[in-house]
Amino acid sequence: MKYVRNAWYPLGWAEEIGRELSRHMVLEEAIVVYRREDGKIAALQDACPHRLAPLSLGRLKGDAIECGYHGMTFDCSGKCVRIPGQDIIPGNAVVRAYPVEEKYGLAWIWMGDSALADRAGLFHLEQYDAPGWRAVKGGTLRIDCNYLSLCDNLLDPAHVTFVHPSTLGTPAGATVPVNNEYGERSIIVWRWIRDAPAIPLFAKYGGFATNVDRWHYYNYTAPCFYAIDMGSCLTGTIADMDKRHEGVQMFACHLLTPVDESTVLQHWFHVRNFRTDEAAMDAELTRDMDRAFNEDKVVLQRIQFEEEREAARGKPYKRIILGIDAAPRRMHKMIDQMIEQEERVAGHGAMAARQEKVTA
Repeated sequence: MKYVRNAWYPLGWAEEIGRELSRHMVLEEAIVVYRREDGKIAALQDACPHRLAPLSLGRLKGDAIECGYHGMTFDCSGKCVRIPGQDIIPGNAVVRAYPVEEKYGLAWIWMGDSALADRAGLFHLEQYDAPGWRAVKGGTLRIDCNYLSLCDNLLDPAHVTFVHPSTLGTPAGATVPVNNEYGERSIIVWRWIRDAPAIPLFAKYGGFATNVDRWHYYNYTAPCFYAIDMGSCLTGTIADMDKRHEGVQMFACHLLTPVDESTVLQHWFHVRNFRTDEAAMDAELTRDMDRAFNEDKVVLQRIQFEEEREAARGKPYKRIILGIDAAPRRMHKMIDQMIEQEERVAGHGAMAARQEKVTA
């Protein structure tokens, strides 16, 4: 499967990365990860170039990894610095090193051209560390489905009525249409539901006992960043839709790591502007949100199973297209265009290298 490579992907929660070697799979590539003695995170291709033994089966020697098979040792730049019983180290005795950054409690890895890695491209949410807001770590959900199915789900407000009746949805949302806004590499899907019961999550934690005006803004940045802005206010109290911060507002942030064609990791946290001094509430709210996301997991894994079953029978199904599919379809096109652009650039670079070699 093809992926966008010139992008940051979550590698895992930074606090879980220490002085032990750990193996991670990102875009079907095996990566060994550890924290250096200076506290920074190193990430290398998890395969010794001698016999492809995983370096994660080896051991740390300072900031270098000693392969557990024959003792070849690689520094954190990926260069081999020692071969037992041999003084000459071949020039191709190297493994790939990946750029890594830390932000919002996550370690992020750049899977494409290292020269293009720019910290400015990391996921950003203005409210994360702003006064009057509280950021709370959620967790990581492993879902056995193609990451694009989860991307579809996170651009689809229509499903919440039917999948999440006990947490994120109510029957009032079933017939309210959505609005779509498109950027070059971004999509916003949004709607307001006026004078309706609060969703169970906001009735419980926001204290709403009467009807509210409520909103969902699904903010997407390609290929795998989501900030879902949801909130409520007493009916009629916020006329200007840009003043949502005056109500009870929360961002559920979902940062996705495609593992392979049928597995994705969903890292998430939330940022809220209500009850910000009540740390004791964090765990209960996190459990309720996790329950909602696991409801999606059940559906998405069954869809993956049915798709694979139909494909195995030689009868892949043809989907029908509904109006609510406009934003997901644009997302698929956006990602395809990004992949095609990367391939064109890579092709031009390879051609230039060949021409330079011929003329040398």
